[in-house]
Amino acid sequence: MSRTGLTEWAYPLAESLLSESLPRRWKHSLGVAERARTIAPVLGSDAELLEAAAVLHDIGYAPDLAKTGFHPLDGARYLRDASQADERVVRLVAHHSCAWMEAEARGFREELESEFPRETPELTDALCYCDMNTTPDGMATGPVDRVNEIAGRYGPDSLIGTFIRRAEPEILASTARVLERLAATKRQPM
Repeated sequence: MSRTGLTEWAYPLAESLLSESLPRRWKHSLGVAERARTIAPVLGSDAELLEAAAVLHDIGYAPDLAKTGFHPLDGARYLRDASQADERVVRLVAHHSCAWMEAEARGFREELESEFPRETPELTDALCYCDMNTTPDGMATGPVDRVNEIAGRYGPDSLIGTFIRRAEPEILASTARVLERLAATKRQPM
């Protein structure tokens, strides 16, 4: 699949996998993609790539795709094997929002990293920024509130609650790096 037309391909695919079975997850995915559009100025030619990954990042939760129970891995495998998706989109889905830390907690880190090399830090940060600045209902939020919401939803002693608290410093650092890039872009003379 060529890089042009990625969003035209990604939106209907994500919608077909999430909108009926997981409508709230679909709203979240649309919100994450909306955040991606807001940071397009710092992404240049990768803006469409990020938006496609943003709308697809949670497809691994879809009942038909959930094989391991670890949604970044399940989603990335589906994109690679069933959709022949752009390799960079697949890598972003596999590694979104500090997935390596959750993979480690679940015993999947070696599989994740051997199957899917990480994408560039700038794009990884950008997808984390978009995900962690979007509520489950697709509305804008801040990363601290988002981390607190996730920990509260799953419980502080759950695997997800423990992972998200462990990941919080990196989530905040990723967000800060994206905001610094946005500020630098705005300071650039036209």
